[in-house]
Amino acid sequence: MIKFEDDFLNWIITFNNHKRWKNNILSIAKKLNPTKALDIATGTADIAIKLGSIPNCQVVGVDISEQMLNIGRKKIKKKNLQKSVSLQNGDAENLNYNDNFFDLITIGFGVRNFQDLEKGLGESFRVLKPNGALIVLETSVPENKIIRLLYSFFTRTYIPLMASIFSKDKYAYNYLLNSAELFPSGKKFSNILKSVGFADVLIKPKLFGSSTIYVCKKK
Repeated sequence: MIKFEDDFLNWIITFNNHKRWKNNILSIAKKLNPTKALDIATGTADIAIKLGSIPNCQVVGVDISEQMLNIGRKKIKKKNLQKSVSLQNGDAENLNYNDNFFDLITIGFGVRNFQDLEKGLGESFRVLKPNGALIVLETSVPENKIIRLLYSFFTRTYIPLMASIFSKDKYAYNYLLNSAELFPSGKKFSNILKSVGFADVLIKPKLFGSSTIYVCKKK
């Protein structure tokens, strides 16, 4: 299943820094004092669980994989967060929530897998309250030419080697690797966010630009 491979690929690409970056998302979110938060493509609920530590905040995590959600539910129960965090099966491009419902939406390593990027982001815009925030963490390609060259060499040698050792699904890794490289990151993604209606887009590169946190608002 691609989502399981995706988690491992993120671990490889980020040298396990993705955990620290998810903490960065929590730090940003805390300053916004949300009372209703949605974590899209939540997977096993890592970000949703972190958001559950925000006082007086009800968090919903959605994902299309019931298998991943079941793992997340066990983690939520273990941390005794059932009252503040719930998980639901759902499609990012067809969210089952009313307009202007959430104060905060987060998406960690999920937007590059949207079938229709603009539609998925448009749904996030729809269910977000005015002045609400969207925080996205996603892989990106470094803008610096030298670092980009090293990044390309790394992703085309080290990652396939790890995939051949640890994964039986080489197709999944090729798909995920290509999706990461083809994703319109940086200013291109910022422009897409703006075209959907988001404003005040902040771009925060991580690990020399191999991943990026985007923060924007619905005006």
